[in-house]
Amino acid sequence: CPMIRVRSVKIPCILALLTLLASPHAVFAQQSGAPQGGAPSAGATQRVVPVLLGTAKREAVPVQFETIGTVQPVASVTLRPRVEGQILEILFADGALVKAGDVLVRLDSRGIDAQVRQAEATVQRTTAQLEQAQRDVTRNEALAANEFASKVNLENAKTQVAALNAQLTSDRAALDNLRVTQSYYTIASPISGRAGVAGLKPGNIAKTGDGSVPFTVINQISPIYVAFSTPQRFLPDLKAALGNAGSSVEATIQGVGETVKGKIAVIDNSVDTASGTVMVRAIFDNEKEALWPGALCNVRVILRVINNAVTVPREAVQTGPRGSFVFIIDKDVAKFKAVKTGRTFNNRTEIIEGLTGDEQVVTDGQIQLTDGVKIEPKGSSTGAP
Repeated sequence: CPMIRVRSVKIPCILALLTLLASPHAVFAQQSGAPQGGAPSAGATQRVVPVLLGTAKREAVPVQFETIGTVQPVASVTLRPRVEGQILEILFADGALVKAGDVLVRLDSRGIDAQVRQAEATVQRTTAQLEQAQRDVTRNEALAANEFASKVNLENAKTQVAALNAQLTSDRAALDNLRVTQSYYTIASPISGRAGVAGLKPGNIAKTGDGSVPFTVINQISPIYVAFSTPQRFLPDLKAALGNAGSSVEATIQGVGETVKGKIAVIDNSVDTASGTVMVRAIFDNEKEALWPGALCNVRVILRVINNAVTVPREAVQTGPRGSFVFIIDKDVAKFKAVKTGRTFNNRTEIIEGLTGDEQVVTDGQIQLTDGVKIEPKGSSTGAP
């Protein structure tokens, strides 16, 4: 810029120089006649968003819930002595499987055996006396008919027969009572199951009463219950599941990982007013004894199955101000689709309304998408766990 002595002219000249130094390209453009603003040039490209894709499909959707349950035996029997006596034999091993009717314990029964024999002899004596009295009645009837004996003797003979009949009934009842008591000296298993540890060993004196030491506890292992509490809102579905072949129960013992399948067997006849829950018991065959009494397990109850339902990977469903939505892909272009969702299972979500089941959906990268944006697939996801 040439030196100008006039102060008012020098300032615009300096500003022009600063503008040239700051925007040389703009000046060049003005000089070359290139257009400014408006549409991008032909060399510019549309934005492409890389996304992860999944598929919508039709499949069976279980209506289910999960909870915690406790394994309980269907039957549990505590064997206690009903009579006092010395233990002669323990006929089972600790923890052994036993069957109903197996003899497990024998007590010293010599005293009761003698009482039984004495009662049997009493019955035999009374029987003999009755037979004699019956013969007297027959003889007196013949004599009275020929007027060789008085009718008083005949009536007395009949009275004697009646008295001996009553005595014989009493003696037989006493014998039966002793035989019942005698049976208490041989203890058999009332159920089939697994015995616990023997509480008493041979030589000990078995004592009666609630405070007595039991011989053992027998728990029925197969079949077996898993008991769990559920909110009362599931009660109608649970009652329907009792007669539904599509319902089932899966139990997995915590820390073990093995899963066994069973079915709902019993629904308690009342709702707990304190917790608003109802107790349910599911029954399992448990042939391999995977379930053990007292163990905690994770329970999955499948109430029914909805066939031919539309599902998508859980990650595909997003939530916005207008509700749930997904992005579907049509010729490498993302399309916004509002949907109505149902249940989620195995990392897949049921779509009640909005999809037909043959679409591709975006499972990752939705935050960069808008309706109509072009996408570039970078992989796929099935939504499986």
